[in-house]
Amino acid sequence: MIPWQLLGASSVPGGKDELRLKQRGTEFSIMLGKIELMNSRLSGSEEALATLSAEHLKGKAGPRVLIGGLGMGFTLRAALGAFRSDAVLTVSELVPAVVAWGRGPMAALFAGSLDDPRVRIVERDVGEVMRGARFDAILLDVDNGPEGLTRLSNDRLYDMEGLAAARASLNPGGLLAVWSCWADKGFTERLKKSGFAVEQKMVRANKGRSGAKHTVWLAAKR
Repeated sequence: MIPWQLLGASSVPGGKDELRLKQRGTEFSIMLGKIELMNSRLSGSEEALATLSAEHLKGKAGPRVLIGGLGMGFTLRAALGAFRSDAVLTVSELVPAVVAWGRGPMAALFAGSLDDPRVRIVERDVGEVMRGARFDAILLDVDNGPEGLTRLSNDRLYDMEGLAAARASLNPGGLLAVWSCWADKGFTERLKKSGFAVEQKMVRANKGRSGAKHTVWLAAKR
């Protein structure tokens, strides 16, 4: 078996463990301590985060979209294909090394998406980017779910105050879409209490007919 090779490591602001990028053949993995956050073989649910959101905004001219979390670029690449050609896509990524990995070791995986003229990369916390701006869709994939794993302060995106901030940043009829590795009834209830019309989707991680399923919440501003 081909051994894993460590390509890079970076601290996470406010986090205890470091992010590590590893490669084995054509396969990439991003680890947080001993936990694998993402793998290049599993992109289905992250892509669904973008395609399901684009379906909700179908026909909306010049949609302004905020993507929280760059990762391996699965959601960004899917968004470039799913949203209208006049969309403006802002990607908020807190860890600069992740952006550098996308332009460096994983450049082939990103397929030029970081340089698309519709894309703006902002190396800041997505909670800060949301405030003071308006979007038609906010897509959040900044952790393994609505519970701080990479850093505890991510909880603030998913509590009542964070959801209120996201709702205030959305234009009328806008959408908050949230990716998670697991289902969470408590988070569903918080979305409803925050004034969203909520739909929960279970999607395959590997785009096939079997294997693990992840959760995508589609929360429409009422």
